[in-house]
Amino acid sequence: MEINNSDYKILIVDDVKANVMLLKALVKKNDFQIIEAYDGKQALEMFEEHKPNLILLDIMMPILDGYQVLEKIRTGDVNPDVSIILITALDNKEEVVKGFSAGANDYISKPFNNKELEARVRHQISLIAAKHEIEQKTKDLISAIKNRDKLYSVIAHDLRSPLSSVKMILNLLVSELKNCDINKDLYELLDESNRTTENLFILLDNLLKWTKNQIGKLHLTIQKIDIVGITHGLIDLYSLMTQGKNIKINVISDTESIEITSDTDIFKTIIRNLMSNAIKFSYSGSKINIYIKEKENSVEICVEDFGCGISPEKQALILADKE
Repeated sequence: MEINNSDYKILIVDDVKANVMLLKALVKKNDFQIIEAYDGKQALEMFEEHKPNLILLDIMMPILDGYQVLEKIRTGDVNPDVSIILITALDNKEEVVKGFSAGANDYISKPFNNKELEARVRHQISLIAAKHEIEQKTKDLISAIKNRDKLYSVIAHDLRSPLSSVKMILNLLVSELKNCDINKDLYELLDESNRTTENLFILLDNLLKWTKNQIGKLHLTIQKIDIVGITHGLIDLYSLMTQGKNIKINVISDTESIEITSDTDIFKTIIRNLMSNAIKFSYSGSKINIYIKEKENSVEICVEDFGCGISPEKQALILADKE
């Protein structure tokens, strides 16, 4: 990663002017922008005005010492994550620990080694540059994901209308031609096309809802709904598919009406997916049972079919997201 030092500002804070000049000479030769402050109060003013990337902060100062300046920066609203290297004449481990506990990123003791100081400054700047690069790449990735989701939404929306028309036509043909004198193989092909279109429509509808949710355009209407009545109503949507495979769907519940608080469209989407999947994998001439049972603080819905099922090994893979 290439770093342009001239893009970075360093605030040097020390109440001794000679120390500031020395630090400035060492740091400036690396082309960093330099800001100076000679006490804690001025340091905070320069910090808010110039928003430096790194602060070289002396601890022992009048008015406000380095710890107080550090605390005010870390608890403030102006770039509280700025990198700070404490400069201390104290060769005291407790003071060093105190500095790190207060939020310092690094420290160096006086009298410091010039090369060591330069190395520590370069290290902090490289960390800052890496953080900025990660943040920018994260923003770019989020933007790309949003654009992708918007594209999916447009595609799903534009395909939904023509596919809906095809679905209606196929439904009508299958229904009208069922008892007509038509080639059996041709009718079975038409019936299979109808089922495939139904599944494709459900898949497209799921994609549309998912993309709307991703881009924040899925508006829910939360209200009390009768899930037993809704489930019975959805069975009619799949009458052609169930008749084609001679499958009977039964809704089994303790009462004729069970209310929950939910969004009607989302609930219908969930049940439609469960029904469609059960019909798809059920053997011809079998049945599908939908059990709706009230629990103490919830409602349990179980869909039972008599198809090929899923082996225990495959079930483990589904839950582990392996395939």
